Amino acid sequence: MKLKLAITSLFLFAGLTAGAQTVILDYYFNHEVHQDAAGKQVRFHYLWNEKGNTGFSILGASFTIAGAKLDSLDQAPTANNLKNAAIYIIVDPDSKKESPSPNYIQPKDADEIAKWVKKGGVLLMMANDSANVELPHFNLLAAKFGMHFNNDLQNHVIDDAHFEDGAIKTTGNPVFKTANKIFMKDVCSIGLSGGATSVLNNSAGACIVASAKYGKGTVVAVGDPWLYNEYTNGRLPAGFENDKAANDMVQWLLQLAASK
Repeated sequence: MKLKLAITSLFLFAGLTAGAQTVILDYYFNHEVHQDAAGKQVRFHYLWNEKGNTGFSILGASFTIAGAKLDSLDQAPTANNLKNAAIYIIVDPDSKKESPSPNYIQPKDADEIAKWVKKGGVLLMMANDSANVELPHFNLLAAKFGMHFNNDLQNHVIDDAHFEDGAIKTTGNPVFKTANKIFMKDVCSIGLSGGATSVLNNSAGACIVASAKYGKGTVVAVGDPWLYNEYTNGRLPAGFENDKAANDMVQWLLQLAASK
């Protein structure tokens, strides 16, 4: 009986692994490098395996704990190289301030991504305030789905003594089911048209998280890369729940991908 149970459990685990949703993080439009202690140029900023403040290792762990598989794409996206992805995440595309030769999103890239979404993919676009992200080309993609990242500055926070300036209440929000208060600083707002709708507004009434259905898929836009390690690792003052919000966002995205 024990052997039978063990074999059954093994097959169940294999089935879960085989059916795991793949989450691909863009490493092409965001491709920042800096010099490490040895003087070598290395990638950094919003990487799955980056455990420092600027990494996405905690968000990645939320996905893997939820049963997803992590991957990355360091080439221009196409409907073909995205075909095995359930979720594709583009964060903070480079400007010339961040890279001497940035890979700007081109109309062809936007078309290829839109084809993939239309077939059932879930796209997460995370921008930033206009001083720290390349918005004009990012908006070529956003426009496909009735969204526009505005050239403004919402929730401006001067320093760590003013965390409350970045506070947003999320109690009762259908996406953020466990988080009641989050921190999101220096974000851009999102303009909406067509079928795009607001998911979360800040205290000033500006949309900072939006979503849109597109064919069989869904697009989610956020005005900041706010779920990187610095703001999910417990550094925030008591009462802020970005760690819970990360789990809430992960669960929502995976449910969107599963329901296509």
